[in-house]
Amino acid sequence: MSPHLSSKAAPSPAELEARIRLHCLPELGPKRFHKLLSAFDSASSALSAPASAWRALGLPQASSDARRNSDVREQVGATLHWLDEPENQLIMWDSTQYPALLAELSDAPPLLFARGDAGLLERPQLAMVGSRRASKPGLATAQSFARHLAAGGFVITSGLALGIDGAAHQGALDAQGKTVAVLGTGLQHIYPARHRQLAADIVAGGGVLVSELPLNSPAHASNFPRRNRIISGLSLGVLVVEASPSSGSLITARLAAEQGREVYAIPGSIHHPGARGCHQLIRDGATLVESIEHILEALRGWQHGAVSVEPAVLVSHPLLDLLFAAPQSSEALVVASGWPLSQVLAALTELELEGRVSCDAGRWYAI
Repeated sequence: MSPHLSSKAAPSPAELEARIRLHCLPELGPKRFHKLLSAFDSASSALSAPASAWRALGLPQASSDARRNSDVREQVGATLHWLDEPENQLIMWDSTQYPALLAELSDAPPLLFARGDAGLLERPQLAMVGSRRASKPGLATAQSFARHLAAGGFVITSGLALGIDGAAHQGALDAQGKTVAVLGTGLQHIYPARHRQLAADIVAGGGVLVSELPLNSPAHASNFPRRNRIISGLSLGVLVVEASPSSGSLITARLAAEQGREVYAIPGSIHHPGARGCHQLIRDGATLVESIEHILEALRGWQHGAVSVEPAVLVSHPLLDLLFAAPQSSEALVVASGWPLSQVLAALTELELEGRVSCDAGRWYAI
């Protein structure tokens, strides 16, 4: 047995190989996997059962036919070789390390591939998700919230995607905190490619990469909603930072609500398309979040240690007041404030240096 396999009653090498082989079969999702183990008591017995027995359980012919496929055998061999690396683990659904919150799901993954500190999966986690095409203020907000929450002991969980996900992971790393990245690909196919270094930094920083998919699974659109249920299933709650109404982040939020998790949303300007998804969530009952305290009030007692919150800037500013109402261009601020352009630009430069405003595509946003 590999030393990197975790189980209450560790399966024999043959049963371990059988479970991995079963997991590699096409069209065999978590519910069908569990149906087979329930019917035959072990993966080894399920694999040796006749095709008629599989058909009697309503299982797809493609899965039955692929049991002796040479490609599947190669995948199993590659997985066993992968498990020889010290940072890699395979967590079974009946393992003592299997995260308890995730185990509550009716379609909990039967196997979890993990690279890094899998012990984090049992720590209190807050998921942070949002748009892949987030604005600069949205990215700054996500990074700031993640930094403070991670400094307070929460594990920040997200999906390694571009935009808000990446900012959330980076914010946790900035605070020397811990973060979990749930992938919609196999762990040997980091997606998106530009986040390969971020993935390496997460593992190096004591975090963990997780996927339910076979190691060599490439990016496929149907895998990401499946990934989202794991993100929400691992977490106490989900914070949506910035999202359009069609964003996959709203799928994560809906799954979180169905799983009985808390859903939080940060509002934005009514003129910003990226805020509309969050506004929809708030109308549907999500908790409106304007500061980290709104999250801590609901999760008080879960965090490990005191949360470090930077002092709030209390001094108001005429341009900030205008920008909190709606993002505007420099020219629009000249008209709205009555100030000359030189004065507006000087004030914006000062506010940007203080981290209180950000410019994105020619429009200024308050942070």
